[in-house]
Amino acid sequence: MAYIKVEEHLPGITGLLEYRKDSAEPIRDLTQFLLRGPNSLTEGERELIATVVSHHNACTFCTSAHTAAADLLLGESTTAACVKADIETAPVSEKMKALLTIARQTQQSGKAVTTESIARAKNAGATDVEIHDTVLIAALFCLYNRYVDGLSTFTPTDPGFYKGLADRIVHHGYTRLPNGYDHLKK
Repeated sequence: MAYIKVEEHLPGITGLLEYRKDSAEPIRDLTQFLLRGPNSLTEGERELIATVVSHHNACTFCTSAHTAAADLLLGESTTAACVKADIETAPVSEKMKALLTIARQTQQSGKAVTTESIARAKNAGATDVEIHDTVLIAALFCLYNRYVDGLSTFTPTDPGFYKGLADRIVHHGYTRLPNGYDHLKK
């Protein structure tokens, strides 16, 4: 049970964003821009950044949601599982390994990002914008993970829930649905 009164049919961050629609709007807009806006990183790659950060922050809701979104965008479920287990052996490009390492370091602390990691990413072809966006996505998901877990929101255990959520994220993005979420009431 959440520490504050949120709508029971809206688990995880969705309930919190509905609770404070005024603060939710800029949060949603930034997430939409970073994860779905124009970028040289694919949407699937950006979801992998969210996945690895959420996984290492032990935020079950966000890890499950963004793993499902990455799986849907990538069309398979191996890559997200592998980046959570070991970035260096995951089936991603050297550039993505370097960026995911930077995301992981950012998750630990902004000061954990090293000049060596930045150099590795640049040597693998990462642009300054890609490095910037990786750090910003990682920092943003640290906020989300702490938001969700800090208020003890409901975390569904049914994998089917996250597949449905991934479908909504992939096809509608991170902005609020125009008619809200009453359709999710049981």
